[in-house]
Amino acid sequence: MVLTRLKAKSERKLAKQICKVVLDHFEKQYSKELGDSWNTVRDILTSPSCWQHAVLLNRFNYPFELEKDLHFKGYHTLFQGSLPYYPKSMKCYLGRIPDRMPSERHQIGSLKKYYLLNAASLLPVLALELKDGEKVLDLCAAPGGKSVALLQCAYPGYLHCNEYDSLRLKWLRQTLESFIPQSLVNEIKVSELDGREMGDAEPEMFDKVLVDAPCSNDRSWLFSSDSQKAACRISQRGELPVLQIELLSNIMPVDITDMARACSRDFTFAPTGQECGILVIPEKGKAWGPMYVAKLKKSWTV
Repeated sequence: MVLTRLKAKSERKLAKQICKVVLDHFEKQYSKELGDSWNTVRDILTSPSCWQHAVLLNRFNYPFELEKDLHFKGYHTLFQGSLPYYPKSMKCYLGRIPDRMPSERHQIGSLKKYYLLNAASLLPVLALELKDGEKVLDLCAAPGGKSVALLQCAYPGYLHCNEYDSLRLKWLRQTLESFIPQSLVNEIKVSELDGREMGDAEPEMFDKVLVDAPCSNDRSWLFSSDSQKAACRISQRGELPVLQIELLSNIMPVDITDMARACSRDFTFAPTGQECGILVIPEKGKAWGPMYVAKLKKSWTV
């Protein structure tokens, strides 16, 4: 059974040491921002054996046998009947206990059957409510999981996947080749542009835009083996909000608190102190996030 096999890579990850420089910084920042919830979040972030991975099935190479296996193991579909927008073509499964499936290898000319991801990553994808024929931009697209998820929801009239980092761009291209039929890949534009210049380069081009804004990537840096590099990364964290604001302009918030209420079965949310946006925080059995999700609409000005 495929679910009973764990990769040696995953086992090595469990043995990684926590970077004290990063954890100390998190203690100072997140204990203030999350209050008592930080204790639970910290326990999950520092215990990879508690981490969970959702299984997004690829409709372009649908794994019927794997789906049976998932049912047998007690997995259930994410958002089952809880969201007003949840296309039948998207099938994502998760279990209540940590159990990482092995990742499939990239093979030229062969499509992968599933994509492993943090289930919180699907919330912004679903918040877009993508419909067939719409033009959509994935502004910060690497490694490509959200682009793959978008294509599980609908067939956009035009999909532009952009990634500014050249190394991550290669990862993005490989992901698209691994999950999307060549005939469809040819209809997807992939670029390496500065996202802050995209609005001027293609004004009024897109119906919807997905922005996975450059973030601190807390989970990975918590296990950094290079304390000096980690300290440098921490010093750069303060620049991220500025970059995030520069990627977004002339926008108004859309209330998505209903999404949080509908998803409370599978996710834990923390108060944000803001009128819009939802903050997913991990806890045992729901180890998704941390991730902040907001839905914005264009503010038209004359």
